[in-house]
Amino acid sequence: MRSLTCFKAYDIRGKLGEELSTCIAYDIGAAFAQSLSPHLVVVGGDVRETSEELKNSLVDGLTDMGVDVIDIGMCGTEEIYFATDYLKADGGIEVTASHNPITYNGMKLVGAGSRPLDPETELADIKMLAENRKFLRPDHAGSVTRQDIRAAYAAKVLSFIDPAKMKPLKILVNAGNGAAGPAFDEIARQLHAAGARLEFIRMDHEPDSSFPNGIPNPLIPENQPRTAAAVVENGADFGVAWDGDFDRCFFFDGAGRFIDGYYIVGLLAQTALLDHPGATIIHDPRMIWNTQDIVAKAGGKAVQSRTGHAHIKAAMREQNAIYGGEMSAHHYFRDFMFCDSGMIPWLMVAELISVTGTSLADLVVERQAAFPGSGERNFEIDDPAAALQKVENVLRGEARAITHDDGLSMDFGNWRMNLRSSSTEPLVRLNIESRGDAALVEQKLAEVLEILGV
Repeated sequence: MRSLTCFKAYDIRGKLGEELSTCIAYDIGAAFAQSLSPHLVVVGGDVRETSEELKNSLVDGLTDMGVDVIDIGMCGTEEIYFATDYLKADGGIEVTASHNPITYNGMKLVGAGSRPLDPETELADIKMLAENRKFLRPDHAGSVTRQDIRAAYAAKVLSFIDPAKMKPLKILVNAGNGAAGPAFDEIARQLHAAGARLEFIRMDHEPDSSFPNGIPNPLIPENQPRTAAAVVENGADFGVAWDGDFDRCFFFDGAGRFIDGYYIVGLLAQTALLDHPGATIIHDPRMIWNTQDIVAKAGGKAVQSRTGHAHIKAAMREQNAIYGGEMSAHHYFRDFMFCDSGMIPWLMVAELISVTGTSLADLVVERQAAFPGSGERNFEIDDPAAALQKVENVLRGEARAITHDDGLSMDFGNWRMNLRSSSTEPLVRLNIESRGDAALVEQKLAEVLEILGV
């Protein structure tokens, strides 16, 4: 039996021709059908050159197993989330490699109601079936129809804000030549039809499978200066940039400064609690103090979850949380099928700026000073488990609390750290934060890096 290395912790992604091919896509479709027994599945794909052919093979696998398919065309992952629920489908699959290199592609899979598949049971079963290829084909084939759900999707996204509250803001938007452009245009059209007086400066807006300006991943520091410069050059109030399948969005203030996703989590948590007093907020364990402080002061309940969309979504459903945020720029909303969206956050921020009359920079500056952080530092280490143990051994005597819920978290009172292996990339990720002492963050960052030998 072959081994499929394209199956990762929460989704599917792999190098084209080596880990992922049209044949493998077919088997994944057939395995999805046999494992979950769906009657109707929604599919779509991002802008990558290979997404259409992989999607077609995936659809063949589904329909050969008797499953009816609705193809919503070129779209972002959150449009699949929406369509799966909106069309009352039994599952949804987006063909996308998001921010991975151009030689990669992948898939994100959900069940009915856009519920994430359990990595240890459902996703594992699909992997096993796709590997052994022993499919029990029915005596009838499923059908394929095309449907455009974008207008309904845009209306759903806009239900999170009140267009009438929007002031005349100028916003620079960078779609990175990914899938975000067409979805954004429909949102903008409906905003203007509702009377919102927003001016948009579009950058790298047209979908282009060659990615002439590089793979859209605004989290990488070297990808940020172009957007930052465009914000300043155009005199925008703030800037937004998306990754390839736009399930993450990234913010720049009016001076072109990149806003770490950690502080956006706090901002959105505070905004959500204004409308839902006492509600629960889910956050990841990498940096936590700012979010916990904001939620406590707003009268909410902060609950920590393991990193990763499957864990965050499960925690949100269990707690009926109104909002969940990861510092990696994934933002989850109860009223959006408990799923992550890259469009809802910038709309909420634009409304908050409009209502408060406060710039994005001023909305976060006090929080950045109160809880300065290192930002996530990523590096390759040959033996991550040994590296984590070494750090724990060296620093154990100083720590007030140590947990292993998601990697290694150590609390020293006036500073804390989280060190963990990535579930999606061959990297170790380090985050350090303090209580009001930016110099201490830099000092401790240097000390931990020295222990790690990087």
